Amino acid sequence: MSLVGKKFPSIAVDAISEMGDNLKINIFEEATNNNKKVLLFWYPKDFTFVCPTELHAFQAVLPEFEKRNTIVIGASCDTNEVHFAWLNTAKNNGGIEGVTYPILADTNRNLSNILGILDIESTGYSEETDSIIIEGSNVTYRATYLIDETGKIFHESVNDMPLGRNVNEYLRMVDAYTHIQEKGEVCPANWEAGKEAMSADRESTAEYLSLN
Repeated sequence: MSLVGKKFPSIAVDAISEMGDNLKINIFEEATNNNKKVLLFWYPKDFTFVCPTELHAFQAVLPEFEKRNTIVIGASCDTNEVHFAWLNTAKNNGGIEGVTYPILADTNRNLSNILGILDIESTGYSEETDSIIIEGSNVTYRATYLIDETGKIFHESVNDMPLGRNVNEYLRMVDAYTHIQEKGEVCPANWEAGKEAMSADRESTAEYLSLN
């Protein structure tokens, strides 16, 4: 079920800083208390393959997000200790050394479960062990959330495990949403900062289509 248009869940999650400090981060409060947008991106596992390319890609454009009053936060279900080991592994050895934004450690899967982004094929009950058996990796897909200054989700997307994200698309999304907030206009397909937007009426749409 889509969460777009709803408030992001207000729940504190373990996290770690680049320096190895153990943190508690509440994404909703990061947005509302700091009057900033938040980009939260989930990846399946530390020390894997596509994942480090994405963490470095977000790091490379971190100044661009900061210019746009947007906080970037990564997340997976690995522990803080594993995150820190990966942060101390060189880039040329598959590590994420040089990443400076915080990373959530949703080890109890409270937040990822609420968001519905865990790879769970099925669940069943085992009478023999009196326990719930999960089929699937029970790690997160490549889910991305953009949250505004009121804590409302204005974009969400979920990629399957092998599909890396286009980081620049999230910059475009932030630009478009900021334009909507500031100008009260709507942004047509393929809109980019500096291009013409539209009023939300038939006449403006017809004019835009006639020129494009």
